[in-house]
Amino acid sequence: MRRATGMGRPMDLKEIRALLKLVEESNIEELEVERQGLRVRIRRRGENVTPVLAAPSSPPLSPVPSPPALQAAPAAAPAAPPARAENLVTIESPMVGTFYRAPAPGAEPYVKEGQVVEKGSVLCIIEAMKLMNEIEAEVKGRITSVLVENAQPVEYAQPLFLVEPV
Repeated sequence: MRRATGMGRPMDLKEIRALLKLVEESNIEELEVERQGLRVRIRRRGENVTPVLAAPSSPPLSPVPSPPALQAAPAAAPAAPPARAENLVTIESPMVGTFYRAPAPGAEPYVKEGQVVEKGSVLCIIEAMKLMNEIEAEVKGRITSVLVENAQPVEYAQPLFLVEPV
């Protein structure tokens, strides 16, 4: 992860273009960066990358040029979790990071679909800022679904597992 620089000023066009290039060249589906009330969200749609610039919540210290390709973001509704049965418990990501099913590359995953886990059992790891965070089961139950692919980025509160309490 690169060290953040220039955090005392709003983003300029060069930095926004660098973010666009980062998303184009990676498997990132969506990237959102906020600095001094200016928010830029870049979302991949099929093969296209669509930048969205949100208006600052307070006026920036200096004007920020707005290229024609950028538009004001509509009020975003939170993403709805996948449909689930009444008796299933959703284990959500407590942070933004990268989801890993196993403790090391090539190792067996912590859990598999159909497996019964105890409350407190490690289900996965989320890497955030070079720190590995173990995510534990909130209930004793059977893993009915693993909702994220290994090594994929996850958002805060994104559903990771569906568990049927036993």
